[in-house]
Amino acid sequence: MPYTATLLAAASDQQGPGDTIRIVLVVSLVGVALLAWFLLRGYRDKDNND
Repeated sequence: MPYTATLLAAASDQQGPGDTIRIVLVVSLVGVALLAWFLLRGYRDKDNND
């Protein structure tokens, strides 16, 4: 985890805060997609998984 914080700090120093916010948004969207997949996979019909 500290490695990620170091990368974000380096990115903000070199490119400004706008790119750091963009990175955080992309990571958040990927996390939401994975969470949705994890939660929704429980709703599939288990009778047809022969």
